[in-house]
Amino acid sequence: MSSLRSIIGGVLIVSLPIVLGGCPAAIVAGLGAAGGTGYAANQERGAGGSVDDFKIKTNIQNAWLNTNPLMQRDLSVTVYEGRILLTGAAPDPQFKAQAKEVASRVPGVRAVYDEIEVAPSESTWESAKDTWITSRVRTELAFNPDVRSVNYAIETANKSVYLIGSARSQAELDIATTVARTTPDVKRVVSYVEIRPGVPVAAQPPASPQASGPGSAAPAAAPATRVEVEKL
Repeated sequence: MSSLRSIIGGVLIVSLPIVLGGCPAAIVAGLGAAGGTGYAANQERGAGGSVDDFKIKTNIQNAWLNTNPLMQRDLSVTVYEGRILLTGAAPDPQFKAQAKEVASRVPGVRAVYDEIEVAPSESTWESAKDTWITSRVRTELAFNPDVRSVNYAIETANKSVYLIGSARSQAELDIATTVARTTPDVKRVVSYVEIRPGVPVAAQPPASPQASGPGSAAPAAAPATRVEVEKL
């Protein structure tokens, strides 16, 4: 699963030659923090925020690897402005709880959205299907003139589509969630997208630095009410 995603995540536009769900999909993948600074600067979080999130993600993956290599293998983490989304399959509740705890201790994490399922690991075919769904949603958003797609991160696990990022309005968020929920084979859509109109973060004055270290406040828990949850 991880290798499939890393291959796709490193390109801007590529054609998927396999047919899943009845038609081939074009994949529009955002460049990571290691490349495409222009792309990152156009996001609400700005180039600096993108680099910070990439560092948090890397640190979480390393922490999982050091704690239990199965965490790094079976779980995924998506980061947007210090808010982390955890997905994947855990063999038991203790594994799930430990993975969340390890991730929450990484510096820079300010909120944890735990969507890890206690279930058997996905098969190669199921993982490929999830990757196709993510690619399809990303493509549709990229070509929709009413959605600033660079502000959205998309993760699919067990046919559930998770959105995290920043929307400029409720109308834009509604379009994004509709695109996700009408994609073939999607069984539900969970959105952790914040609505934040205005100029991109890159063009705003820098915020006051927050204290870090042992005395810092613990990361916030996921909100009691999600921005939107739609089961199909």
